[in-house]
Amino acid sequence: MTNQPAMRTRSIWAIMLTSLVASCTTAPSASLVSSALPDERLSLAAPPATPASQANDDRIFAATRALKDTPRWKLAQSDADLRPAPLLRGFSCAAGFMIALDKAPHLEQILTLMANAETGRTSEEKHYWKRLRPFIGNDQPICVSRESNLRKSPSYPSGHTIAGYSTALVLSALLPERSAELLQRGRVIGESRIVCGVHWASDVAAGYQAAGAFAVATLENPTIRALMPQAREELLALQAAGLRPDAERCALEADAAAHSPFSED
Repeated sequence: MTNQPAMRTRSIWAIMLTSLVASCTTAPSASLVSSALPDERLSLAAPPATPASQANDDRIFAATRALKDTPRWKLAQSDADLRPAPLLRGFSCAAGFMIALDKAPHLEQILTLMANAETGRTSEEKHYWKRLRPFIGNDQPICVSRESNLRKSPSYPSGHTIAGYSTALVLSALLPERSAELLQRGRVIGESRIVCGVHWASDVAAGYQAAGAFAVATLENPTIRALMPQAREELLALQAAGLRPDAERCALEADAAAHSPFSED
């Protein structure tokens, strides 16, 4: 049975990221660019390349096809939407209150800068390994349309996982008191790509690793650091407003977190 590959350093992150928020007094000097993020072509292991190393990915892909049209499948469809507002709203249960992007302009700036930089760096990595997605060459169900752009985009590492887990790490810096819940939600967003059938499990594991490296570089950037105190104030104001997330949605996310495709037989 494969161990879950994410969230093994929560206490370290909580200490480090709380310190980052507390010390964010530097004035902005430059935007975050792709070249400022670590080159994961050097630090990531190559994706599985032999039948033996591919076997676990094949097993997990086959097993998760049985989730078609279940509530977990619908959550995976929702998690496929990386537009800033729904992505951030998807962390509301983990935060304990509704997060509205239009009420958090400084947080939006942070996430936009990070997303733009990650897109360029992740594209380099994907096209370096050129791994085919799991639905290529078969008619197994996936939770999104089999559009040509998705077919053309290589699979390794998972860009959605990078986006979701790095967002979780940034939110953990801003709300360290909810870091465990936020990182769990970031894990589930990555696992949704496995459930969806558009990424291999090893793509997602690599995405968690890349997201951690990218988040460290993001939180060290002077522009980002200068935005962090205002972003935290925005989140605290939303928390104080007391708008609670949907209980049914929160229960669905909790169930997904308790049934990881990495650990399910």
